Amino acid sequence: MMTPTPITHGDLKALIETYVQDYSMASKGKNLWRTPLFATARADERFNVLPKIAAPDHSLPKDLLPTGKSVVVFFVPFIKDLALENHEGKIPCRNWGLAYEATNALINSLCGEIRDFFKEAGYESALVPATHNFDPVKLMARWSHKHLGYIAGLGRFGVNAQFITPSGCAGRLGSLVTEAELGDHPLVSEKELCLHKNGQKCLVCVRRCPVGAVSAKKGIDREKCWARLKSNLHETQELSGLQPTSHVCGKCQVLVPCSLGIPTPEIKKEMDLSYAEKSI
Repeated sequence: MMTPTPITHGDLKALIETYVQDYSMASKGKNLWRTPLFATARADERFNVLPKIAAPDHSLPKDLLPTGKSVVVFFVPFIKDLALENHEGKIPCRNWGLAYEATNALINSLCGEIRDFFKEAGYESALVPATHNFDPVKLMARWSHKHLGYIAGLGRFGVNAQFITPSGCAGRLGSLVTEAELGDHPLVSEKELCLHKNGQKCLVCVRRCPVGAVSAKKGIDREKCWARLKSNLHETQELSGLQPTSHVCGKCQVLVPCSLGIPTPEIKKEMDLSYAEKSI
């Protein structure tokens, strides 16, 4: 039996960053992504809370891989220009929908590359698709990349239920479980990153939602948000012809203080001034 080759956090970092960079260069369109982030965590009892904080039928790492030792969660952030383009109007721009599809393909491909990397070193891994692994009635994920990222320390939740990382919330998440022992490597230790949750004035995401699905007290209205995502896909010219699973909006993710990085009062002030100048 082959003795597994030790894999370090640095080995995985180099693999993820290089893969996304090479994938971008090989793409026929322009680059959509900034440098990816990732966090790892021991697949221990901390994840037992998932059925309570995510969904009652949420899977645990041991359900995917009984021999798993580590959870890997990564974030692929969008470029600023894409966020700026999707800011205009109440309907998502077509490029936002195309970026959603391209990023899901990238994430699934990257997960496969990581799995193969671990397998060559002697470790098994288990993974799930980048999107649509949720209960269509409860509208809750059975494997929530966001909640896994929260436990692993990749980021924190905003009022809008978006996941704020050191590179913001405008982007997509992926995750997997592996037998490799990678240890805990969080990127965030703060309890909250959202300005409002930290007692600061913000709630820009509440005002940005075109259908009022986000509120300060209740967070996200899943039913209202889901209805909007479906109508965007099936009833708008902008997203006509996209894949049946391309349910997108992103309005509460773009041109908000947490879009591209950890929000600060200074970023919020600059954004307010920018809006004021546009309205003159």
